Parts: sequence; C-alpha cells; structure tokens
Amino acid sequence: MVGLIDLVQTLTTPHPLDRYLELVRPGLTARELRAEVTHVSHAVPGSVTLTLRASRQWRGHAAGQYVQIGVSIDGVRHTRCYSPIDPEGNGDRYLQLTIKAHPGGLVSNYLHANAKPGLIVDLAPAAGVFHLPQQRPDKILLVSGGSGITPVLSMLRTLDAENYTGQVTFLHYARQPEMVPHRAELSSIAQRRANFRVEYRYPVEPGTVIDGETSTGSGFFDYDELERVAPWFADAQTFVCGPPPLMNAVKKIFTDEGLQDRVLSEEFTLTSVPADPSEATGTVSFSDSDVAAENTGATLLETAEASGLTPEYGCRMGICFSCTATKVSGCTRNIRTGELDADPDKQIQICVNTAVGDVDIAL
Repeated sequence: MVGLIDLVQTLTTPHPLDRYLELVRPGLTARELRAEVTHVSHAVPGSVTLTLRASRQWRGHAAGQYVQIGVSIDGVRHTRCYSPIDPEGNGDRYLQLTIKAHPGGLVSNYLHANAKPGLIVDLAPAAGVFHLPQQRPDKILLVSGGSGITPVLSMLRTLDAENYTGQVTFLHYARQPEMVPHRAELSSIAQRRANFRVEYRYPVEPGTVIDGETSTGSGFFDYDELERVAPWFADAQTFVCGPPPLMNAVKKIFTDEGLQDRVLSEEFTLTSVPADPSEATGTVSFSDSDVAAENTGATLLETAEASGLTPEYGCRMGICFSCTATKVSGCTRNIRTGELDADPDKQIQICVNTAVGDVDIAL
C-alpha cells in the first residue's frame, strides 16, 4: 500500500497527493494527519470543547501530552498546541480538546466563535514529555490552574479508566466554580473512588461559601495547602500545569524540600527573561531572502515578520518547534532562559530567540 501511494505521489508531482484528495473531500488524506470536528460544546463560559475524529494516521496520545492544531484564518495557516482531555489508550480515532479563548488569542478565539461540526483542521501527532509514566507511581498529586487543567484532566481520566488503586489528589485553581471545565465529571470520579480526592480553590477568604462549598484555603498555593490536600506529597510524583505564579509556587516548595526531581511541569505561556531594548545593537540578516533589518530587541520571528517575511511558526512560545531555522552566524539570546549561544550553523527556535549584535539566519 505504501509503495502504491509513493507511485501515485510521483505521478501527481509537483503537488502532493493530499492536495488532490482534499478537493474531493477536505478530510481525505493519504499521508497528512487531519481531523474533522464532530461536536462543539460551550458548557463553560469563555471555553469551547471540540470533539475531533482524526484521520487513520492518528496513533493516540499519552495522558498529558499535547497536539498541534492547524486552522486557516483569513487565508493564513496558524497552529497552536492543545492537550487532549481523553484517557490514553482508548483505541479509537476520537479526541477531545477543551480550549479557553484567551484575550488576544487568535486561534483560541477563532475556534471559540467559529468552530462547527464539519470543520477540518490539521493535526500533528501527540508530543511532549509531560505525561504519566508507563509504570504508574503509587501516589500521584495533580495540580492545575485555569486552562492548565487539560493535560492533568487526561491523567485523572486515565487513572480512573485503569481502576488505579494508588492514592491521587487533584487540586485545581479557578476564578470561580463555573469556570471549572468538566466539573460534574470530576466530582463523579471523586464520589465513586475512595482513593481519589478532587479539590477546588478560588481566590477568596477561608470560610467563604461558594456554590454550596466552604473554602478551606486562601485560594493560593502554599506549604500549608500542600499539607492539607496531600500530606504524603514527599512520597508522590507531582504533575503541575497552570499560570507561572502557580507553577513557580509549587516548584519552589518542592525545591526547598529537596524534592525537585519529584515534580514534572508543563507550561503553555511564554515566560521571558527581561531584556533592555536600548541595549540591542547590530543587524539581523535573513540571507536566504536577501533581507536585513536593524536589531530592535524583538524576537527573530517578529523581526522577520516586520521585514515582510512569512516564516512558518506554531505556538510562538518555544514548545512546538515549527519555527526552527538555521543560525548561520552570530550570537542569540533565548528569552525563556537568558542563555547566550554563539555556535554557527545551529538550529534555533526563532520565536524565543533574539539577536545579540549581528546575526545571520537562513530564512
């Protein structure tokens, strides 16, 4: 079958076979992975849950991993990373994504407002190291905040589906109860499994009654909160995903306790190391395009776009590696880590790197 596809691919040159198949039916592909939206739900304000039916190339995901979704907006293809909320290993081609419409989020707002059954999206295989290990730990602590709930929800649903017998606590932070996606399902899991504990925290004073529940914590993560919900945390594997303040608070406590190797984290927001734009010097050259621009301190991706170039990109935050390009020469600075790199002929992510002096990028 593969040989036949290769033959047809040769005969349809210069265009790939999938370009012709999509004229017959947009979701029909020979090689490319795509998915069709089959159901859309707006059960949570400001979020949308999409049910997708992937093409036959889909191989599933490990609980906690992410996928890249590609959509065309005003004729331009944009990709973003989202975590499936399904249990892993269900063996079918369906997956669900719960997507929060972030302020200024081009793709998330587009999907929230426009996604309908029948929409075809590009789909990349599941990726990422933030996932449950194959050998499940005896104790698991899941901590999430806001839209960071999606990968850990997949973990919890997986443990539930596997009849996990260890001890697990799921602690989620949200602005208010109605902003918690899939809350009814979470409560149902906790009610039928004595070894599962599901806790919610909101930024209110302790003792405040919210939606019939009395708050026991401040709504912010600290050591006392950790002791309350998971006194066995030192013997557990902890997974955390959420906004930077929550992630930093969790990691600091575990680091102070000498347990940093017991925390695995995932972030979908770009936390950059501050730089002074007035210190930016030199010229950014894009040698493949014969284009050069003054170094303003912006990322190489932003500099390329401001110069009229249209390099490929995805998440714009250093996760998906869609924007990788070769740095021919010069020194760059990673805005996530602050690290400098002066090695020539090296692949870098232009969305999270800036120029330090003169830099030549093969674009």
